[in-house]
Amino acid sequence: MSHTVYIALGSNMGNRAGHLHDSLDALGSYMDVEETSHLYETLPMLVTDQPLFLNAVCKGSTTLSPLELLRACKQIEDALGRMKTIRYGPRNIDLDILFYDDATINTADLTIPHIRIPERDFVLAPLVDLAPDLRHPRLGLTVQELWQQLNKPTPPRVMPIGERLWHWGQRTYVMGILHLTPDSGEGLANAPDPVSLARAQQFGADGADVLEVGGCSTRPGHVDVSLEEEMRRVVPLVEALHAHVDLPLSVDTFRAQVAEAALDAGASWLNDVSGLRFLGVLAARRRVPLVLMHNRTMVCEHPTPQAMAVTGQRSLASGQCNQDMPAAVCQGLAESLERARRAGVPRWHRIIDPGMGFGKTFSQHAMLIARLPELQRLGYPLLFGSARKGFLGNMAGGVPIEERLAGTIATNVLAVERGAQIVRVHEVLQNVQALRLVDAIVRYGKLHDGD
Repeated sequence: MSHTVYIALGSNMGNRAGHLHDSLDALGSYMDVEETSHLYETLPMLVTDQPLFLNAVCKGSTTLSPLELLRACKQIEDALGRMKTIRYGPRNIDLDILFYDDATINTADLTIPHIRIPERDFVLAPLVDLAPDLRHPRLGLTVQELWQQLNKPTPPRVMPIGERLWHWGQRTYVMGILHLTPDSGEGLANAPDPVSLARAQQFGADGADVLEVGGCSTRPGHVDVSLEEEMRRVVPLVEALHAHVDLPLSVDTFRAQVAEAALDAGASWLNDVSGLRFLGVLAARRRVPLVLMHNRTMVCEHPTPQAMAVTGQRSLASGQCNQDMPAAVCQGLAESLERARRAGVPRWHRIIDPGMGFGKTFSQHAMLIARLPELQRLGYPLLFGSARKGFLGNMAGGVPIEERLAGTIATNVLAVERGAQIVRVHEVLQNVQALRLVDAIVRYGKLHDGD
């Protein structure tokens, strides 16, 4: 018989995120890990003179008995090198069984539900992600009610990128675009060269938080690019940037071969234009963030950019123009998120993107930006990418692509005010300057003294 279990994971030594990923992989030998919470950085309790923790909770099913599961958790801790320290002291990995079905167990070796659930924000916050309506079999209260009763602020949600850590909600992150396509207007078609490296270094100096490399345009009407050509464009530039620029590198592709080669070359982030039809298992295996973009032009099993452009035009001409676009985007992203869950991508590595410019009319773009807060109900960080898109030129009265900076900044400001956490841009400096002001007002509520 299979049993539903919830297990808390914590680490505050060494590569904290790496230890949590290792423990999830090891737990997979004893249970089916069905879902994870977001990842939280939390203050230590009781023994406060120690580093901050990373905490999460996973839900799964197992055929092990409670004591067998406890022994498995202890074996995993030992295998990952947990050392005995003072009680409540630092540790590289800590696994606690929180719930086992609705069982109540109280023995010398094991207490279920875990006795300290009601007092721990670093347990309750992740549990709210997974099962807010789960009822504590001893206390009779739901997880949501226990969280409200605790009356503490939610700990910061974080996303690991290798050993880097991004804190969501503190400021807007900026992704600088380095596309190696002749129609991109970047002048980087022959990269890597001094121009592309200088551009990347300037982006870093201007305040970019991540750089995105792309070698296959998805703009309507462009010429298709072969796998070999996309690989030739992307991989050498990723290698060069990894050697010379101290920023995370994202690769924008829907081809698993390109994505894997880029990760081998130093990339640490995947931007999946397909809405997660192809890259989920790879992202899970390589433990990297994954952007899931809403893209209703991507409907065939083996797409090409030309096929996407044709499909997008057909969708606009087939009566879908009257569709409630925010609702459609939420539905499409929910499906992509479910694919990511099944592929094993942890919740803390999933990012959503509404797919501005992909199979949507001008009025639908306006509707989507106006109602962007509706996407926050999905519960994931949101990347917004309107830079130089055609709808900006149309809304501004026919502005050409090289003159769309003002429209890009305007829509980025609106998106951040409506909950976007990352913006994707060609002109880093101007957007960073605008968004610092937006962050000061929107995220903090007031300007800081002396600003």
